[in-house]
Amino acid sequence: MTPIFTVPVTLAERSYEITIRAGLLEKLGRELKQLGMKGKVAVVTDRQVARHYLRDVSQAITRHGLHPVPIILDPGERSKTLKTVESVLDILARDRFERSSLLLALGGGVVGDIAGFSASIYQRGMPYIQVPTTLVAQVDSSVGGKTGVDHRLGKNLIGSFYQPRAVWIDPLVLRTLPRREWVAGLAEVIKYGIIADDKFFLYLQRHMPDLLMQTPGVVATVIKRSCEIKAEVVSSDERESDRRRILNYGHTIGHALEALGGYRSMVHGEAVGTGLVQEADLACFQGLCSREVVEGIRRIVKEAGLSDQMPRWTPSKVWKAMLHDKKVSGGRVIGVWPSRIGAVRMGPLEKHVFDRWWAESQPT
Repeated sequence: MTPIFTVPVTLAERSYEITIRAGLLEKLGRELKQLGMKGKVAVVTDRQVARHYLRDVSQAITRHGLHPVPIILDPGERSKTLKTVESVLDILARDRFERSSLLLALGGGVVGDIAGFSASIYQRGMPYIQVPTTLVAQVDSSVGGKTGVDHRLGKNLIGSFYQPRAVWIDPLVLRTLPRREWVAGLAEVIKYGIIADDKFFLYLQRHMPDLLMQTPGVVATVIKRSCEIKAEVVSSDERESDRRRILNYGHTIGHALEALGGYRSMVHGEAVGTGLVQEADLACFQGLCSREVVEGIRRIVKEAGLSDQMPRWTPSKVWKAMLHDKKVSGGRVIGVWPSRIGAVRMGPLEKHVFDRWWAESQPT
């Protein structure tokens, strides 16, 4: 019998469950009926995911008396714009979707962000369900209700907090994930061990070869534990006023690198992987952690097949990109700094400290 894992996200009346089950995609129609859904279902996806799964998902929905309406987006971060959201809203309005109708986000983090944001503003809010198809989305972006799009000056600057009705994870869909996307997703997994669970970090160290080979039992365990950590953090701080900010570790530099590359040269997880190492190095430079912590993070990032090196941008360009990030507060860059494996702290990063660190740590 296929094991079923459930992880609760406890948020009072906005609470929901993450369900992890191999083969869940085939049972989407039944699951929707059990949630009480009826009528039309907007299936937001992208061309790449649609090629693999849209027909089967549509058939599964139709078999249970529901009517799927596909909304197919261009793949990639460059689709995360208000223009794309407008195109989704146009279809919802044209097909007379109601506030009680359902939107299904079938795809990676970009699809989930666009679909969730569209759901949050269509008729002032309609229900949506996350069905993530990438490792990054399954362990991170599908959980917690952050939705939104990018602005030309920074990533995720426009959006809302809007929780899904459920998150349904089928690990089997990861078999069609391009190798680059799989490896990139490991950065978010490694992040969880660094910020909250040293035993999980050790598990990842021991099982990295199994993860790279996508051994089913190890993959399911890693997804479950990652979701547990994310759910616990989100439940304690839904709107990122305090503790939830620890989830931004690796993303201060990571988001800057994505933006500088025009969201083309690096995918999200690749940029975060570099950010994990470089932000740990910055923490060490500030006296917040030992060199041993930095090198432990560097080793596991490289073992996962990710780069630990900064691309050849000037420090002024990286700093400027960091200042456009939504984590800036009062005009100051707020970073997340590891103190040891399994624990982090938050604090400001001053430009003169960043400049000195860059001059001493980055190759000329």
